[in-house]
Amino acid sequence: MALAEVTPLPSPLGPSDATLVAAAREGERWAREALFRRHAPRVNRLAFRLLGRDAEVDDVVQDAFVQALETLGRLKDPSAFGGWLSSMVVGRVAKVIRKRRLLLRLGLRGRSEPISLDELIGRECPADVAAELRAIYGLLESMPAEVRITLILRRVEGSTIEEVAELVHASPATVKRRLARAEELLREFRGRDAS
Repeated sequence: MALAEVTPLPSPLGPSDATLVAAAREGERWAREALFRRHAPRVNRLAFRLLGRDAEVDDVVQDAFVQALETLGRLKDPSAFGGWLSSMVVGRVAKVIRKRRLLLRLGLRGRSEPISLDELIGRECPADVAAELRAIYGLLESMPAEVRITLILRRVEGSTIEEVAELVHASPATVKRRLARAEELLREFRGRDAS
């Protein structure tokens, strides 16, 4: 998802994000609700794509909104609320993934329930493609959180290197290193699969 999509333009059906943020800072409940209604569907989709089918998606989105609304005073550019909120969602997803991996290593959590590809692709998908997608999602589960998130933001969401860097709070060089690591893991996966 390109950052231009993350930061909505003023809607002809309502006030701009900057106007809503200003009203929310003044304690206007309607403005907070309007920000939620405007941005919840998009950040929910983002969290879903980063985590996969998961009960924690709603918690991630809700926690990000609570954090954003509690810290509105820190937002320098009120018109950038959408991108700011998205970076909070990305940060929360990274924490969830790291926690899962730690609990798995400690034996306190079983493997995640496999992602239901029926929710992500059409039923007409050929069996060999579906099998490869299952394997790739399994590979994603094994990737470090930062590598996985960077790969999904770049390859699935279509974000530029600079947009990914902004969302993950890293330099473009760090994003490029993470992408190179993800591509290396994908090549290794394809090499194992071909043999």
